[in-house]
Amino acid sequence: MSVCRYEYDVVVVGAGHAGTEAALAAARMGAHVALLTTNLDTVAQMSCNPAIGGVAKGHIVREVDALGGAMGRAIDATGIQFRLLNRRKGPAMHSPRAQADKRAYQTEIKRIIESQENLDLRQETVLDLLTEGAGDHVRVTGVRAGGGSLYLAPAVILATGTFLQALMHTGETKTPGGRAGEGTTESLSQSLLRLGFQVLRFKTGTPARLNGRTIDYAQTQEQPGDDDPQPFSFLTGKLQVQQLPCWITYTNAQVHELIRANLHRAPMYSGQIRSSGPRYCPSIEDKVVRFADKPQHQLFLEPEGRDTREVYVNGLPTSLPRDVQDQMIHLIAGCQRAHIMRYGYAIEYDYCPPDQLRPTLETKRVSGLFFAGQINGTTGYEEAAAQGLIAGANAALKLQGREALILGRDQAYIGVLIDDLVTCGVDEPYRMFTSRAEYRLLLRQDNADRRLTPWGRDTGLVDADRALRWEQKEAEIARVTQVLQAHRVEGVTLAKYLQRPEIAWADITARLPELAAVQREVVEQVVYDIKYAGYVMRQQEQVARQKRLADRRIPENFDYSAISHLRTEARQKLARIQPVNLAQASRISGVTPADLALLLAHLEGKLGQKSRDWNS
Repeated sequence: MSVCRYEYDVVVVGAGHAGTEAALAAARMGAHVALLTTNLDTVAQMSCNPAIGGVAKGHIVREVDALGGAMGRAIDATGIQFRLLNRRKGPAMHSPRAQADKRAYQTEIKRIIESQENLDLRQETVLDLLTEGAGDHVRVTGVRAGGGSLYLAPAVILATGTFLQALMHTGETKTPGGRAGEGTTESLSQSLLRLGFQVLRFKTGTPARLNGRTIDYAQTQEQPGDDDPQPFSFLTGKLQVQQLPCWITYTNAQVHELIRANLHRAPMYSGQIRSSGPRYCPSIEDKVVRFADKPQHQLFLEPEGRDTREVYVNGLPTSLPRDVQDQMIHLIAGCQRAHIMRYGYAIEYDYCPPDQLRPTLETKRVSGLFFAGQINGTTGYEEAAAQGLIAGANAALKLQGREALILGRDQAYIGVLIDDLVTCGVDEPYRMFTSRAEYRLLLRQDNADRRLTPWGRDTGLVDADRALRWEQKEAEIARVTQVLQAHRVEGVTLAKYLQRPEIAWADITARLPELAAVQREVVEQVVYDIKYAGYVMRQQEQVARQKRLADRRIPENFDYSAISHLRTEARQKLARIQPVNLAQASRISGVTPADLALLLAHLEGKLGQKSRDWNS
């Protein structure tokens, strides 16, 4: 039998939110890319909640967009409700979130992929990884797909989502599959194990979907979108969209009692599931057990699209049996007569602990092999998209022999995400929060383009149109700031006057009417730059102190066994994670300041010896 062979620069396995951004990023940078998926009809499918963004997640979407990614543009084109969360808090806490028309969203992403030069989208089931070499010199050469087809490439990105040896649970019923109605991928996990990777299991879950026609919304609280909806993409102008409401309801004592009476049938409590689940998005049965004193839990009834009556019950993920789910739904206000269209379920799947990765998302064990998304132990569309973009960019940069794209913790939430993963690993599905970012005053969602579009321009991730828009915006910010510094009121410049807490932009335009025509996004940046200058300066000083640590580079494949008196735990963790600098080493759990002092002294001793050898 003849074998079909296809040659590419980059092969991406999986077309979820990580895989699509990975393929698009590499292709934008000029690589010839194959994006392989088992089903072309589920590209970028929202397997769980029909929404993009949220607390901290919205920051990530804005950053993905600032680097040329597709997620922000797609949700702007297909969203059905837009809200800016935490408006009453400071700008660092503002987080955009949008309800999506699920079907329209995945259609839009598929359109973007099919329109991208250098990118081939193909329906294939990948069975095995192809590699060559041995020991510390193994490199990937491609993948083997169904029918014996070979896709040869020096770079491969695995973005397999929850499909690796996936098993779905609804009560006592167990069904192989990475998503309802779809199959699972068995052999890739075996390939990873054969190559020496550590492979573990995580669990996640999803709630029931209801027929909206059977919900009594009069018993619920309406939650509308914002009157002035803000877009995700820096390329989108003012949003003109007819928004659909969501609805709020609650569980109650009867629901909780029903759940407690059936815990012995819940896979998480019967012993059927032993994997860790997401602490910050627990099942309803887990909530009832962990928060036994709470009389109710808030639920959101979210429409899944404009042309469907299907409603997602956010806050009620469960793996309880179907008969219990029926009873549970009918005890909730507004849902007494609701019909379940899809039942909730839990899903177990394989992931690879991410401390097996470099900060580029390339694996340490196999050269040219990258991981992105839930295979790294994360949860969420947004975290997946960010990893995909970075993996795709670094795959292309590696092939071009250029410096890798590694964002610092002071530069992006994406930098925080990846550093957390590769430095600390995970013991539960990872979710981003603003509290994870120590420099969040710098990493606001509103300034993502100012922070990251220059990186995108320099690497080739960003096209000329986006780069020009950024340059024009920066020029306008500088012009308006200069005007404020040149005009005076009450003996001070308008810039100094604007620093006062009680002074708003309207007070400025009342004195300088010519500034009334300045675009909202420019005004926002000028106001924040001036009002928060002191706070930002202090945070930049913290960054400078941390960078002095980061400047102490650690050679690749450094031999930690050569450091006498270094504790065994520290030696083992440093050797496994292989930090690139002292700053990363300081964030490794179990590495103490004393360990760092020994490491620093050893590095300085080596440098001193090299200097003496050179001068002798």
